[in-house]
Amino acid sequence: MNLRYEYWETRPASILVVDDFAPFREFASTVLKNEASFHIVAEAADGREAIQKASESRPDLVVLDIDLPFLCGIEVARQIRRCSPHSTILFLSGNNDPDVIEAALQTGALGYVLKLDAVDDLLDAAKEVLSGKRFVSRRVKFLS
Repeated sequence: MNLRYEYWETRPASILVVDDFAPFREFASTVLKNEASFHIVAEAADGREAIQKASESRPDLVVLDIDLPFLCGIEVARQIRRCSPHSTILFLSGNNDPDVIEAALQTGALGYVLKLDAVDDLLDAAKEVLSGKRFVSRRVKFLS
């Protein structure tokens, strides 16, 4: 069993949810916090705020949109990898452009969930990436 999984299995995994659209951010947070093994420690509405909150909270998981104000999610992921290197990154985006998906996964993110698939996939994706496995929505057009 993966050590990350064993760790969050004994205490709730801390999660930062980042999306500029408040209703969707609230939806994602609600889905995740209904799982007893997850705890939302922070939310952010833009790229700069995401980096600040990741640096402060050092979450186990960052659920991150691509299209954000101030800094795009791909750059945010790169910076979070530097300020909170143990954080696992899971992209949750409406963007299904193959080049964008490839760039997102090249940041070291372990997952990419399309917002269209969030109802079915978000919880499973969070569990998978926290156990060190890759998860990509079935509707994703391209996987690097």
